Amino acid sequence: MTDTRLPTLFIPHGGGPCFFMEPPRHAPDPWKSLGDHLRGLAATIGQRPRAILVVSGHWEEPQATVTAAVAPPLIYDYYGFPPHTYQLRYPAPGAPALAAEIRHRLDVAGLPSAADETRGFDHGVFVPFLLIYPDAQVPVVQLSLLASLDPAQHLAIGRALEGLRDEGVLIVGSGLSFHNLRGFYGENPRIAADAEAFDAWLARTVTAPDSAARDEGLIRWASAPGARTSHPREEHLLPLMVAAGAAGADRGMQIFRDHIFGKAVSGYRFG
Repeated sequence: MTDTRLPTLFIPHGGGPCFFMEPPRHAPDPWKSLGDHLRGLAATIGQRPRAILVVSGHWEEPQATVTAAVAPPLIYDYYGFPPHTYQLRYPAPGAPALAAEIRHRLDVAGLPSAADETRGFDHGVFVPFLLIYPDAQVPVVQLSLLASLDPAQHLAIGRALEGLRDEGVLIVGSGLSFHNLRGFYGENPRIAADAEAFDAWLARTVTAPDSAARDEGLIRWASAPGARTSHPREEHLLPLMVAAGAAGADRGMQIFRDHIFGKAVSGYRFG
């Protein structure tokens, strides 16, 4: 047990290695405000976590699966970027004991799980954490999404892991509140309007004072205005469900909002 219960977070992790590339010439850096937000997150958390559990939008398995390697490698799962972005390093240690504890808690909740002793960290983990905890000294375990993409199941996973927050574990969902790659970079007014509508709905839902109403709203996310424009496929939204489940009754707060390529993007904290 620690003196302070850690929050849970939902962070936008950007696009590929976006924070480590030169911005366009004679144009503002579209990722600057998000990069600044991520660099400042550790100071807002207060105590340094003993370990971090990250759910990224870039790993799906039939059942909840945790990384169990002692020294996980990096997975450069982005394509067509400059060579130096494939030389990024984030040598954070793994935490096999925490991986086992996660599986135990899931088992108690009746949720099947597995461990992967070879898989490393994808860019939804190492890219943002190079900014959040750049010294790479805090052990990290990554947890997969479920291939079912069922929001209620992801909320249940988060609920099963809520108690880890009292044991010095920072639970982080890493995705994007808007993830329509075909629509991200163009100037389509309809897509921008749908992104705005969905972002407003998401903020109202996540910050609702009643956690049960919040979770019910998140389960029905696909009926929200602009939902399927913002998420043609929901893998980048589901990490938020795990963070919200692990929040318990703690109310959500919107801690980041910006327009990136004209599309509204937000981040959240619970607790």
